[in-house]
Amino acid sequence: MTYGTKLRERIAGPGTTPLIGVYDMYSASIAAQHYDGMFVSGFGFAASYYGLPDIGFIAWPDMMAFVQRLRGAFPRHHLLVDIDDGYVDPEVACHVVEGLERIGASGVILEDQKRPRRCGHADGKQVLPLHEYLAKLEMVLATRGDLVVVARTDATDEKDILHRAEALAATDTDVVLVDGVRSVEWIRRIRAVVGDKPLLFNQIAGGKSPRLSLSELSDLGVDVAIYSTPCLFAAHEAMHAALAELKRTDGRLPTPDTTNGVGVATATRLLEGNIAHRRPAVEITAHRQETGDAQEVQKNQEAEKTEKAVTASL
Repeated sequence: MTYGTKLRERIAGPGTTPLIGVYDMYSASIAAQHYDGMFVSGFGFAASYYGLPDIGFIAWPDMMAFVQRLRGAFPRHHLLVDIDDGYVDPEVACHVVEGLERIGASGVILEDQKRPRRCGHADGKQVLPLHEYLAKLEMVLATRGDLVVVARTDATDEKDILHRAEALAATDTDVVLVDGVRSVEWIRRIRAVVGDKPLLFNQIAGGKSPRLSLSELSDLGVDVAIYSTPCLFAAHEAMHAALAELKRTDGRLPTPDTTNGVGVATATRLLEGNIAHRRPAVEITAHRQETGDAQEVQKNQEAEKTEKAVTASL
């Protein structure tokens, strides 16, 4: 079973599927202990890899390399990847989607913003003309094999929000996301226009959307919830607190908490779990087998076409 199919089946199951935003391999290592799905957040990656805000600085080869490392370390987890606007050009978007599927991503989110782009919960967002975005989306859908594709709109005009959500739901996209939804009532309105199409909700601390539990989201008909920044913001707060305390104590490290604290041994044990020979190999082997089977089918089809062509020429 492909990674796309696994995520698609998870989304189709009962309740709201949570995907936790990760920004580097260490945060992913911790998130993997608590949840079976990760969201490769553009906000978090821009912050951690570049030290820059989420306004379009990410280069697609960097994101693809990060996802490849994630898949290598976490062969059993769902990986939904934020590819922003597909890095502007539709051809680039298709190239990235094909590459991400090949290295084991479960799905991607493609937004309808135009440059300069912004975080979905920031002010000043601009969107492409709908027909232009739909053309890009259709190219991506035609390129993907079994990858889950989330179509995202960043529209802010109330009429346009509903119009675009309905238009996205009418495509072959797997899931619809309206980012920056401001109220429960608006979740209900969007749910109504997308029909049976799965709906995704983005929760980010300090963002424009209400804070809702998974049970509340499930009652509203939301199928997927991405949590973009809990790891990033928790690390931010923890580092500030630790360094303020270090300064207060004139550089003396705190007494180690041997029960709940984190030291060399705890961190090493966490990271040792990512070493290849210590991970379960069943899922990796199955994925390789599927890839090999698909390649074999393609070779057979090509051989059959060649044979027919030779026969016809005789």
